[in-house]
Amino acid sequence: MNAMPFPAAPPAPRFFAVVPAAGVGARLGAPVPKQYLEIGGECVLVRALRPLLDASWIAQVLVVVAPDDTRAQAVCAPLAGANRGRLQLAPIGGATRRDSVLAGLRWLAARAGATERDWMLVHDAARPGLRAAALGRLRERAGGHPVGGLLALPVADTVKRAGLRDEIVATLPREGLWLAQTPQMFRVGVLRAALERHPAVTDEAAAIEAEGLAALLVEGDRRNFKLTTADDLDLMRALLGDARRPQ
Repeated sequence: MNAMPFPAAPPAPRFFAVVPAAGVGARLGAPVPKQYLEIGGECVLVRALRPLLDASWIAQVLVVVAPDDTRAQAVCAPLAGANRGRLQLAPIGGATRRDSVLAGLRWLAARAGATERDWMLVHDAARPGLRAAALGRLRERAGGHPVGGLLALPVADTVKRAGLRDEIVATLPREGLWLAQTPQMFRVGVLRAALERHPAVTDEAAAIEAEGLAALLVEGDRRNFKLTTADDLDLMRALLGDARRPQ
């Protein structure tokens, strides 16, 4: 009697990354979108992409830009050439972060074969301070979690709630409060469904939470803050050895 063959094991999930870069960064008040400002001779977007590309376990990195973006191709060309197709650019960005991320997920499914079981990392184009150690922690801890997770920092300062006139109305206990960072890492299928059902969310973890799922908080890095104001840019330039003020 012939033995029945064992079914083939499913392929190991791959890791992909989407970097939404279609915003204009109006709050910073710079003459160009903040992802194209320079720090130490390199633009913010390049610095945000490099740690993702240096992580050989990430199969492909997709930058989602606005359809009328005229800078991204030239900015990304050296990185794209050095990484042999692992970096792709798609001018399919939408009006919101959620729209751009969802468009990127669909692009990777159609063009790169990303499956529902694969992992997707979403990283802000305006976070040029991500370091390899934090990225590695995210993969190690969230990759073994049933839902996924995100980099974040526990709140260290006392938190005040203000009223209509910016007067304190309450002091909030900071225990259990975290500040969300990126990357945020979830399964492709779960994240796509969550974003499709919850269009008003401001980040991917909020969409996952709206699905009734509990994502894992993985300790991030204080240098991995998002550039929102001119002060943020000054601080990042000081940390990265470039103290010039924004032009």
